[in-house]
Amino acid sequence: MTQERWRQVSEWPMVAAAVLFLVAYSFQVIANLSEAQSTVVDTIIWVTWLVFALDYAMCLVLARRRAQWFVRNLHELLILALPVLRPLRLLRLVTLLKLLHRTAGNAMRGRILTFVLGSAALLTYCGALAVLDAEENAAGANITNFGDAIWWAMVTITTVGYGDHYPVTVVGRCVAGGLMVCGIAVLGVVTASVASWLVEQVSSGAAAAATVAEEPMK
Repeated sequence: MTQERWRQVSEWPMVAAAVLFLVAYSFQVIANLSEAQSTVVDTIIWVTWLVFALDYAMCLVLARRRAQWFVRNLHELLILALPVLRPLRLLRLVTLLKLLHRTAGNAMRGRILTFVLGSAALLTYCGALAVLDAEENAAGANITNFGDAIWWAMVTITTVGYGDHYPVTVVGRCVAGGLMVCGIAVLGVVTASVASWLVEQVSSGAAAAATVAEEPMK
């Protein structure tokens, strides 16, 4: 068993675990369940955490250069070890983005746009969940329901930032910072893809016009 082989074997189970975690976490945050009400949901979240931990352990054991792999994946260890970073477990949904990218088609531009738009939608939803989890029970918070959270996430990832809703907790502000950086990256890729398409269309039109102009001279 190699690390590459393990990733191939575990891909679909990890996708299932990521989706299950997203559903359970969404229900817990949006419904704002108390500790007594969230026993079943907490059980599902802990089971998926164990799946993530097993995947991390196997990747570490099977890595050719364990020390190098360990240093490059410290963020995964922190996410697993620190309960306060629980919203960051949503980063495990990158497995869904990899699957989306691979099945988006053959055209490179189509693959990029599908991947980027899928990433933007997933980031917006996960950002809304993460900030709502941090803010909904905080003193002085103004993001207290999912509607406010999704609106805040949309204006943040698009770098509009109306300021009508904003995080007041440290965790919420960290989520905001990450979402803004991701939004700039997503918008940059979309803009570059559209610009590339326009340049290609103009170049094709110019080449066709030049060919037509040269035909009578032959």
